[in-house]
Amino acid sequence: MKFGPCPPEEAEGCILAHRTALPNRVLKKGHRLSGQDCADMTAAGIDSLMVARIEAGDTGEDAAAERLATAAAGTGLETDTAFTGRMNLYAATNGVLVVDAEAVTKTNRIDPAITFATLPNYTRVVAGRMVATAKIISFAVAQTQLQAAESALKGAVHVAGFRPRKIGLLATQLPHLKPSTMDKTRRVLEERLLPSGSTVLSEHRVPHTQNAVADALLALKEEGADLLILFGASAVVDRQDVLPAGLDLAGGTVHHLGMPVDPGNLLMLGSLGDTPVLGAPGCARSPKENGFDWVLDRLLAGLEVRPDDITAMGVGGLLMEIGTRPQPREGKRKGKADKIAALILGAGKSSRMGGPNKLLATLDGKTLIRHAAEAATDAGLAQTVLVTGHLAEEIGAQVDDLGITLVHNPDFADGMAGSIRTGMNALAADTDAVIILLGDMPRIGSDVLKRLIDAYQENDNSLIVTATADGKRGNPVLWDRRFFDALKSLSGDVGARHIIGDNPGFVAEVEIGAAARLDLDTPDALQQAGGKLPGTEG
Repeated sequence: MKFGPCPPEEAEGCILAHRTALPNRVLKKGHRLSGQDCADMTAAGIDSLMVARIEAGDTGEDAAAERLATAAAGTGLETDTAFTGRMNLYAATNGVLVVDAEAVTKTNRIDPAITFATLPNYTRVVAGRMVATAKIISFAVAQTQLQAAESALKGAVHVAGFRPRKIGLLATQLPHLKPSTMDKTRRVLEERLLPSGSTVLSEHRVPHTQNAVADALLALKEEGADLLILFGASAVVDRQDVLPAGLDLAGGTVHHLGMPVDPGNLLMLGSLGDTPVLGAPGCARSPKENGFDWVLDRLLAGLEVRPDDITAMGVGGLLMEIGTRPQPREGKRKGKADKIAALILGAGKSSRMGGPNKLLATLDGKTLIRHAAEAATDAGLAQTVLVTGHLAEEIGAQVDDLGITLVHNPDFADGMAGSIRTGMNALAADTDAVIILLGDMPRIGSDVLKRLIDAYQENDNSLIVTATADGKRGNPVLWDRRFFDALKSLSGDVGARHIIGDNPGFVAEVEIGAAARLDLDTPDALQQAGGKLPGTEG
């Protein structure tokens, strides 16, 4: 390929290097120039332009990108259509991304115009997530260079699909450990298992002694568990501590203790016969990402985890201060209609209301939760999920004729994050985007939701769409599926505002006025809006 300046009269058949405006139209970068284009540029007074001239033995950017991506793709992947020199690879199933890092590096050193990028190796992915992209920087590449890249990258990327496992859960007990904490630990684990289709076959709660641990491990294996997960009432701090000693006593093997990931340092990896054994660090009681996730994901995907794999996790293993921050590179998938859901948060205790549940308050003849539910159902969405908590039955009764999905958050007192996680886990697997609404915003109608959807669909980079009031961000917020993992990892009594702040390039705003920030948290605010508390409607 030759690149350089050229007079318009000699440019027919060349590729335009830069966007060029003519009096009656615009020629885009990458446009192949026709005789009429050249004549129009001459008439417009353009005497020189930058072009690329394709030579014999060159392959155009789209065809080259397609060949490179196709060569790289192993099992568990699907492709998109090549466009502007780029072809993306997407996960075809839930699982773990596996990359031949040496092959990718070798490919990227063949020619500066040939590039291939992936998510980090062993990233947990859901079906539909972009995992790699082949990008040809120039308008064409030499056939010899492309062939070398294809050979180097052959089968370098695949997704190891999750395999449903029957989990044997062993939890030890000490006086300081509350049963409610153990109950929550199980629920958090079950949430982690959802993407793989795995389930807890049985849970044994036993005293914190090596004999009890050994007996429980053998019993769980006898029951048919094919993955054993241990939560100790006290952290494992030594090879002779209760959990590793109990595994020894049961006839198992401790393969590795500890890992260079923080949080997650106090992890144990072992086996009992051919059954993997994973001793969870204390941080695994929380849904936030930690080293336990990195090992669990690989085991659920059927990947072998060796001590060398664990000790290699130190680079990138400092999670304490950074958390997971998604940075989606790709635009939205093309070629299919968006499947958009609504998630209504209705689990709170309404503590500032002084007693009554504000969601049962009435405004314009309807309860607040009914307003939110009708807005979602009237918007024609694929699914509506309502998360309940405090007074769950009463809240559910207000919407039982609307055909929406009710899910209960037993940990609603812990804050909003748990309700978001609960609702996200109830969405259909093929959901493309979700609108998260608060149950106490009765002035948000279906028209507002449709405006958010329009903004989402108008621009490929609008992956988060937030309503605003006089330029200030409020609710509701639409989230593309690329942020679903981050939403499922929230904790505490905080929402997802920090994710919006971390991703300014993917945020679109829709001005809807005061409704975006209407807050009916107190009796005075409700009364000023014209509403009435439950029991005072007369």
